[in-house]
Amino acid sequence: MRSELTIDLGAIRRNAAVLRRALQGAELWAVVKADGYGHGAVDVGGAALEAGATALCVATVPEGLALREVLGRVRVIVMGPALSAEIAAARTAELELVVADGAIPEGVRVHLKLDTGMGRWGLSELPGPTREVVGLMSHFASADCDPAFTETQIERFRDATVGYPELTRHLANSAGALRYPAAAFDAARCGIALYGISPFGESAAADGLQPALRWESELAQVKPLEPGESTGYGRRFTAERPTWVGIVPVGYADGFRRDLTGTEVLVAGEPCRVVGTISMDAFAVELGRELPIGTPVTLIGPGVEAEAHARVAGTIAYELVTGLNRASERTRRIVVA
Repeated sequence: MRSELTIDLGAIRRNAAVLRRALQGAELWAVVKADGYGHGAVDVGGAALEAGATALCVATVPEGLALREVLGRVRVIVMGPALSAEIAAARTAELELVVADGAIPEGVRVHLKLDTGMGRWGLSELPGPTREVVGLMSHFASADCDPAFTETQIERFRDATVGYPELTRHLANSAGALRYPAAAFDAARCGIALYGISPFGESAAADGLQPALRWESELAQVKPLEPGESTGYGRRFTAERPTWVGIVPVGYADGFRRDLTGTEVLVAGEPCRVVGTISMDAFAVELGRELPIGTPVTLIGPGVEAEAHARVAGTIAYELVTGLNRASERTRRIVVA
């Protein structure tokens, strides 16, 4: 195998405990869309439920059906719009649907989604709930970076839903759960923090979270470059002095993106800079000395946070981890209970 992904379900359970403490009695609903943010929806969902989560949230009906098939009669909420052709299957599987526009389907438990400032899916005002409606919800636009607007959304949601004490109200995401106690309401839909990744782009340890994913490979080749010699497409890295480089057999086909040039990984536990162009199947690291082939390389793990890679790539850690190629035969996936 060219690389190995390890998912620590113990970390998932510990992160769930952190979030439940922050929510102070509100329910934790674990968001496991996009195959559990690249970590495995079934494995993560099961661990979160064991740790006290009371529901699982996905983006699509097919995602919900897949969970139902394996995990049985757990509560599953589909947050994205359901196609008309999917409603019958959702009804049969007893999935709960979110309605952000249009008619409320019959015979399905429904959550009405109010737009309080996200400007995306959402109703401009709440219709009179039918007997199918079990919850009221909204979605934060900027809980990770804009406290004033987040407080505005909390107030808008509170004012719009205060007259429905019999319905479950849920607004907070991970950032909301960790920073805004008033956003807890009855339940919170937490995703990225459950995986031990900071919604604020900083170290997850600042909020007591532990990354659950570790991605490792090894040096497949080690070679010296003389001054003027280069490595990789486009000769983007040219040695200015005698330099050892190591070639790691992982590339953008595996999810190690082209825009991660300049980030650092750990080689034999030491930080090393990624140099040159990242290709489909390999990238190069600048070494401080000659090292043997087979030397371990940590791409994500202790000492190498996904958040740090995201800052180099100008993106967010969500995108990095959901972009990992987990189904490929190039990568072995290990789940640790």
